[in-house]
Amino acid sequence: MIIVTRNFILVLMISVTELRKGTVFIEQRKPYLVIEYQHIKVGRGSATIKVKVRDMKSGSVLEKTFISGATVEEGEIERRKAQFLYSDEKNLNFMDPVSFEQFSISKSIGGGAEKFLEEGAEIFLQIFQGEPIHIELPLKVSLKVTEAPPGEKGDTKQGGSKEAVVETGYRLQVPLFVSVGDMIQINTESGEYAGRA
Repeated sequence: MIIVTRNFILVLMISVTELRKGTVFIEQRKPYLVIEYQHIKVGRGSATIKVKVRDMKSGSVLEKTFISGATVEEGEIERRKAQFLYSDEKNLNFMDPVSFEQFSISKSIGGGAEKFLEEGAEIFLQIFQGEPIHIELPLKVSLKVTEAPPGEKGDTKQGGSKEAVVETGYRLQVPLFVSVGDMIQINTESGEYAGRA
């Protein structure tokens, strides 16, 4: 970690080799969240660092390449607990569990989080300069199956799958034995079935 002063403000700089999945850094006054990290060393040349990042203001995903030894500004992110209330056409609506204040976040910032959020779910928001920029979901969520075609006798031998719908309206492939009313776990990173709840 390197401390740099810029206009009498201390700025923490970190080496790009310290970047990992989930790290937030700032480049050209924009906060980026590291989604994937790859350290590449080719022969005798210097190593390069490739990262896939999400621009936390616009939600766009892009790839960046750095030379080993480069530094970036460390992002100061505040984490705040929130309770999901409901979603509408453009926004996700939350409540602060301490002050009971209600607020909305654009679905573009949510990054598809609404498909894993049931009413009353508690999550953490990442706040940058007073603005929510990212919704932290748990790795797995448990949701109730609301639609699923019945499995036919003998189908389980093949280990196939069928499409099901959970209480949030999200559609995914599940094993044939899953039926309406079952609670299942879903991996929020891949969106795939992760087991029974």
